[in-house]
Amino acid sequence: MRRPTKRTPPPRGASRPAARARTSASTLPRAAARAAAFVGIAALICRLAYVEDGEVRSQLGVDVSEHQGAIDWQAVAADGIDFAFVRVGNRGYTEGALYADARYAENLDGAEAAGLAVGAYFFSQATNADEAREEADFVVDLLAGRSLALPVVFDHEPVSDRAGRANDLDGQALADCMAAFCERLDAAGYDTMVYGNRSDMARFCVIDGTQTAAERLDETLGHRPVWFAEYDAAVPSAQFDFAIWQYTNDGSVAGISTAVDLDLLLPAAS
Repeated sequence: MRRPTKRTPPPRGASRPAARARTSASTLPRAAARAAAFVGIAALICRLAYVEDGEVRSQLGVDVSEHQGAIDWQAVAADGIDFAFVRVGNRGYTEGALYADARYAENLDGAEAAGLAVGAYFFSQATNADEAREEADFVVDLLAGRSLALPVVFDHEPVSDRAGRANDLDGQALADCMAAFCERLDAAGYDTMVYGNRSDMARFCVIDGTQTAAERLDETLGHRPVWFAEYDAAVPSAQFDFAIWQYTNDGSVAGISTAVDLDLLLPAAS
């Protein structure tokens, strides 16, 4: 995902809704990496699929933010995209202020109107559980009771700027932030998910390829599904179960004028 810039405009005020709708999908499938089943179906436009017994069993999605500019969501849907995750906002990685994504509302509305299954994500730079709960409340206010087919995602990554306020967070502190954010969203009626690449997941706990380590990670994440990021790989190398694979940040989709992340929603592991 593209990390937010410091120039993101501040959010408009939003009142807390009296009641919030439950997401329409109570759970997402979770999948172990089954490398031989991933095939390219249009390599020139970065289209991959997960195939079993000759049948495509994955769904193709994008994740977007204001960095993609104005999006023609009808064209996106017509180009074979099944779902979308929309950035709702972020916390600044140096000063720590909360910002709404400038296009979150139009992207949520547009993707839903085009018939896509829609989820949301927040780029966290929380350094403690209280800040993570503040971020979650901010997201709940911005969603304002909107029903989502897919989860709200906790996305906490180190940044390249050495001044990044959360770069050196230890594993327990990160797990506390994740739990605080997700539990607040759970309580508001939304399903939750955790995003990251192998390094991000290893910040939570040691990932050494053993079943014990995979189970420990699952326990640490509260048995929440993982959205795994790994680019320029023919097959994913994750040593743990995941539900979504973000396999490129250089995809091309009709209706989106910039490069865009492409994601595969995978079937449940057998």
